[in-house]
Amino acid sequence: MPEPNIVLVRIDNRLIHGQVATAWAQHSGANLLLVPNDDVAQNPTRQSLMNLAAPKGAQTRYFSIQKTIDVIHKAAPRQLIAIIAETPQDVLKLVEGGVPIKKVNIGNMHMSEGKKQISKAVCVDEDDIATFKKLAELGVELEIQRVPTEGKENILELIK
Repeated sequence: MPEPNIVLVRIDNRLIHGQVATAWAQHSGANLLLVPNDDVAQNPTRQSLMNLAAPKGAQTRYFSIQKTIDVIHKAAPRQLIAIIAETPQDVLKLVEGGVPIKKVNIGNMHMSEGKKQISKAVCVDEDDIATFKKLAELGVELEIQRVPTEGKENILELIK
């Protein structure tokens, strides 16, 4: 099976929005923004709003986690794919399902009940920490970086 051209995997609670659409798509060279999310795959309103933020010339796809696992290896070589996931748990499901993810950019994880802030834009709970550790055990490189022009932080150093 040919390996898909995954040029970026980003965790961002906001999914496709101005920052992802402009800075990250341009920086990575992505021409396809793929959102693997069970809710969004069934929600045309959310899809329409994200399509408004997508850069001109980039296609968007909104698949369930399972459909992403099922079709990612059918991607054409010309498709330069940026996967934008909502949570680390979604990324782990993709990795465990055979999606060849080697590196994850962690951009934004909102504060909510039970979470603690570990960097400017990343808040985690115990489940997130366990998920990041599992991803690392599976050989996935993890780094926090809000925008391409900022420095990178190793999340594993921050969740010790």
